[in-house]
Amino acid sequence: MTDKKIRILFVCHGNICRSPMAEFIFKALVKAKGMENLYHVESAAVSDEEYGNPIYPPAKRCLNQHGVLFDPAKTARTITGADYERFDRIVCMDSSNLRWLSRIIPDDTQKKVRLLMSYTGRKRDVADPWYTGDFETTFQDILEGCEAMLRQ
Repeated sequence: MTDKKIRILFVCHGNICRSPMAEFIFKALVKAKGMENLYHVESAAVSDEEYGNPIYPPAKRCLNQHGVLFDPAKTARTITGADYERFDRIVCMDSSNLRWLSRIIPDDTQKKVRLLMSYTGRKRDVADPWYTGDFETTFQDILEGCEAMLRQ
């Protein structure tokens, strides 16, 4: 048995809504199961549009409403090619993220990259609240995907 943590990187377009929500929802799930020592979890963006910006306020409100703790100092960062070697799983929120990611990490030779919702058996996108304003649907999608990923 090794004490190597499973390293997961959640990815969305700007790293201010969905991927930080996924980061903190997943952390809350593993903490509730007493498994936080088994995982290292971060989030990043495929674009640099929001680089350095904090989590979007409506995303923070949604996390708060569900009692999910998050780091208020979390700011957006952009995924790099080096992240491919640092992480065991790179989990994208939608198919657009996969396309953008393929420019940064052109070859997924180790099969690390997946859509979050594919863990539920459905290859569909996590609802994007940036366009819909519906953070609750996004929260439920992410929760479902993270719970399914934890079961695997």
